[in-house]
Amino acid sequence: MSGAMALQWAGLAALGLLLIAMFVTVIRLVRGPNLGDRILALDMISLLAAAFIAGIAVVTGFSLYIDIAIALALVSFLSTVALARYLLARASRRSRTEEAP
Repeated sequence: MSGAMALQWAGLAALGLLLIAMFVTVIRLVRGPNLGDRILALDMISLLAAAFIAGIAVVTGFSLYIDIAIALALVSFLSTVALARYLLARASRRSRTEEAP
């Protein structure tokens, strides 16, 4: 087995494992008991998608996919921060309404 063939098989195995991880994360998204779990699952799905795109870049050798994966990871980070701020604001609003007579 040549090195290129080994890299091809390893890349395909990594893509398969990423798909399995994404499937398990979708289950957590659907079954998540609260909003925090669902936000975390959405973040994980987007980061797994970025890793999947990077894996495709390795398998195909088309390096433009790496830029797409980086952009997706940055947007994912910003959306997670925005959702976490929303969750924090919602919790503080709830605590203020519970304290009011």
